[in-house]
Amino acid sequence: MSDILGRRRFLSGAVLGTTATVITATTIGSVAPEAVADPKLDVEPGAVDPNFVEGRITGIAGGLLMVTGTDRTINQIHMTKATSVWKLRPTTSDAAKVGDGLYARGVRMPDGTLAADAIWLNIVNLQVHITSIGRSVMHMDHRGDRIVGHVVSGTTAAVYNSTPAVSDLSLLQVGKHAQVIGAWRPDTNEVDLATVYAAA
Repeated sequence: MSDILGRRRFLSGAVLGTTATVITATTIGSVAPEAVADPKLDVEPGAVDPNFVEGRITGIAGGLLMVTGTDRTINQIHMTKATSVWKLRPTTSDAAKVGDGLYARGVRMPDGTLAADAIWLNIVNLQVHITSIGRSVMHMDHRGDRIVGHVVSGTTAAVYNSTPAVSDLSLLQVGKHAQVIGAWRPDTNEVDLATVYAAA
């Protein structure tokens, strides 16, 4: 509980401008894309997590994001120097653009806004069937929808049979299933591939 209170005080200070401390976001929490589904507080099954926001960015004013959720709920999210941002890879707050999809975790402020400690932009986590593979592209089927996955040099990696990630994608096979984590290109059926999990 003291860790939660400490995080709340730090983020509150960062949002309200009362802290001179500058730390990296990884001090507070993981930047890994898998962390998006990891609740920081216990939430009753079926209950809404008050410290989690999802939706699309509809406006940006300085470090404040206006986000409209899939249920049409409007949220305001503060980004601070302590906010970790993921958009295909760990990045900075200026990577956020109007139209981006967003998942955010943080601490609710007294005015109802969210002080974000982590934001994932355009992240997708898909179970797919690989339909074809090219030099820099992988075509996939996700529940009947065609998805085009783009290989990003220096970023895209594969994990085979739970071994460490490697840049070698040559063991991926057409006709096999895979799990893909990547960054959606808004309003398209295309994603930039971050990690492909598959059996070798």
